[in-house]
Amino acid sequence: MAIRVCIFEDNPGMNRALSQLVENDPGLELAGSYDDARDALRHVTTCNPDVVLMDIDMPEVNGIEAVKTLRKHFPKLRILMQTVFEDDDKVFESLVSGASGYILKNMPADLMVESIHEANNGGAPMSPSIASRVLHLFQHYARKPEAGGEDYNLSKRELDVLRCMVDGKPYKVICDELSISYSTVRSHVQRIYEKLHVSSNTEAVSKAVRQKLVSVLSPLLVLAKVLWR
Repeated sequence: MAIRVCIFEDNPGMNRALSQLVENDPGLELAGSYDDARDALRHVTTCNPDVVLMDIDMPEVNGIEAVKTLRKHFPKLRILMQTVFEDDDKVFESLVSGASGYILKNMPADLMVESIHEANNGGAPMSPSIASRVLHLFQHYARKPEAGGEDYNLSKRELDVLRCMVDGKPYKVICDELSISYSTVRSHVQRIYEKLHVSSNTEAVSKAVRQKLVSVLSPLLVLAKVLWR
């Protein structure tokens, strides 16, 4: 049975190229092709793909936000992130958000098809240069925590929320696990950002792991859990 593929890509030329690539391969079937991710949930619900090719840099709703939304409703959906940039922060944030793999748009067509098949079979395909970045992330998080770490004066509840963030849990799960409201979670997260002097979930998780602000078995296990969830 052919693998059903759904494409989210705002560049018309790239969208057509990817669509043709899928349509010309006998083992693949084009389930849908869209130029933005504003209605990603509705589109995926309608076309029912096995694998999603998701561009990262799209207007209004970027690929990372779309992955977060899709992952909540389709936990087993295989999602391959596509980009032209080798950005450590975007690699990390994509994987934390639930991406199944991370590939560059300029990879050869045969490797693109191979990556789709690998993702469908439960693998985590990555372009060679991206795999190198992931290795760098492993090495980064495996280093000893920075000496003389600052006391950020996080409350017990803020530490509980931060621990959930490190585990990659979405706000709704944090609400249920800690028995607090959605607005309360957002308030805690905002105070965590302020106290840690960061501006994003990725930065907060990075600092929490690097400085061991919450108890985790190993920084490597945190990243490994993200990659092979």
